[in-house]
Amino acid sequence: MKKTLYLMRHGQTLFNLQHKIQGWCDSPLTALGQKQAQVAGQYFRDRQITFDHAYSSTSERACDTLEIVTGHSMPYTRLKGLKEWNFGAFEGKDECLNPPLPYGDFFKQFGGESDVEVQKRLSGTLLKIMQKEDHKNVLAVAHGGACAQFMLFWLHTSKIPRVRGIGNCAIFIYEFEDDTFTLTEYIKHDFSQLEA
Repeated sequence: MKKTLYLMRHGQTLFNLQHKIQGWCDSPLTALGQKQAQVAGQYFRDRQITFDHAYSSTSERACDTLEIVTGHSMPYTRLKGLKEWNFGAFEGKDECLNPPLPYGDFFKQFGGESDVEVQKRLSGTLLKIMQKEDHKNVLAVAHGGACAQFMLFWLHTSKIPRVRGIGNCAIFIYEFEDDTFTLTEYIKHDFSQLEA
């Protein structure tokens, strides 16, 4: 039986604005980030998409995004397995210190995670979620790096080309069947009319 996972990134945060590395450390949504989440929520309402279950990373920026998207009207579960890539000693530092992509296992030497570890963590977490019998239409709010690594893990089944430069509140739509995720659509919102 085919199920659907809507995996999305959180809205703009203070650290996004300040170009700081934001992994397991956290910063709040900006006013613009809150408006971005409202736009994402409207996307679902316009298409009459409803969720039987919702999940979020334990980070405040993801929880707040989910709450805005669902109109503060849906219970959800917070999971550490949906957290962003752990960047170790680089957490909170300027983005200009990041090595060139792909990061590979660069951050492991500084107490962080490798790309493979992030991929396995996200894939294992989302697999457990989608294997639940009553989970047919699921929203999960996570992070840019986490979403990118999950996409790379399932690139071999994807129906669309690899996405680069994942925007705030972007939505990845996955079909789930026979323990396999298939990326069918990527939604990048137009925020040009929003003011911070």
